[in-house]
Amino acid sequence: MGIEYIVLILAYIIGFYMAWNIGANDVANSMASAVGAKAITIRQAVFIAGILNIVGALFLGSHVTNTIRKGIVSTEILSDPHIAMVGALAALLSSALWVTFATWKSLPVSTTHSIVGSMIGFGIMAGGFSVIHFSKLLAVVMSWIISPIFSLVLSYIMFSIIVRFILKKKNAYDMAIMVCPYLSGLIIFIVVLSFLFKTPFGKSLNIGMPLACLIALILSFILGLVATKLIGVYTDSKSSNAVEMIFRKIQIGTSCYMSLAHGANDVANAIGPLALIYFLVKTGAPGSKIPVPIFLLLFGGVGIAAGISMWGYRVMDTVGHKITTLTNTRGFSVDFAAASTVLIASKLGLPVSTTHAAVGGVIGVGLARGLEAVNFNIIGKVIVYWVITVPAAAITCMIFFYLFNLFL
Repeated sequence: MGIEYIVLILAYIIGFYMAWNIGANDVANSMASAVGAKAITIRQAVFIAGILNIVGALFLGSHVTNTIRKGIVSTEILSDPHIAMVGALAALLSSALWVTFATWKSLPVSTTHSIVGSMIGFGIMAGGFSVIHFSKLLAVVMSWIISPIFSLVLSYIMFSIIVRFILKKKNAYDMAIMVCPYLSGLIIFIVVLSFLFKTPFGKSLNIGMPLACLIALILSFILGLVATKLIGVYTDSKSSNAVEMIFRKIQIGTSCYMSLAHGANDVANAIGPLALIYFLVKTGAPGSKIPVPIFLLLFGGVGIAAGISMWGYRVMDTVGHKITTLTNTRGFSVDFAAASTVLIASKLGLPVSTTHAAVGGVIGVGLARGLEAVNFNIIGKVIVYWVITVPAAAITCMIFFYLFNLFL
């Protein structure tokens, strides 16, 4: 067996491990607000996220992936196939180990930034600092600020609106039913636009903004009315928490969207380096973009599903319970803010992280109830892990790259 096939076998193992980590940390983090607000149980979150991530990866995931994530490192370092394979393998392992460590600490981190950090380490070892595009790296750093603050503000505003126009009213249930079509329609509008602009499948349709807005508007109007009818039928108006029950049902829909989107977008973090190694073994020549076979997308989707089912509860507990207490109205505000942040910022060309947006949203609804409602000790730990993700993954990758070069 040639050395390239040994590398490929290792890439399959480590690629699955990376996908497992995405499920345990990233996907768990996106489901945390729904679990924390008791819209769904952890078991239901595992089932929903597991199935929909596989569907998202398989049918909405990219069939072409960039060999260097986010354009941080120049593609000239891929000119030597052996160096490219060893580097991709080291990047996969180092980023996966960092995410495992963060999950063990029950803290949410960006798996995208972890693989970016690893690729920086690979780039420095293979071509020196000259191959690193520091302007792109600055954009990653900016996302640590942009994503959480933008989402924090949106969730604060949304929850404040819900409190003022629904929760503080004597006829809160009637007000919730009256406002429900608009809120359901708004979240559906954002979800549809997100699928059209943020998933590889949507981008392949090449639909412009005016047509996309029209499609989203029509679907949000129709589905918003349907959702309102169903919510009215299946909600007991005499229940003491009837208003929260209304938002609980809306939140189940946003949870499904988050899972589909993660399967479509984040599978590339695990499968990108694996696809590069697979392509090099099959053809011997790298490219700036490479095709991703269907079976690799399915492979990544299954890995993500395994991760959330086996270890996802750790990060869910931190984001869903330890930062602030979540109800269904607060959880809805978090989901709305996170989805809106990712969509709006990406359309403006600003760097975003779903992980950072979700955490920012949780902080926002906490602050809407006062400073004492937020656990700033946990927030401090989360921010420290965000900041050290890139250098930690880069240094670890440099070590593995050196070792793999010795033995492979």
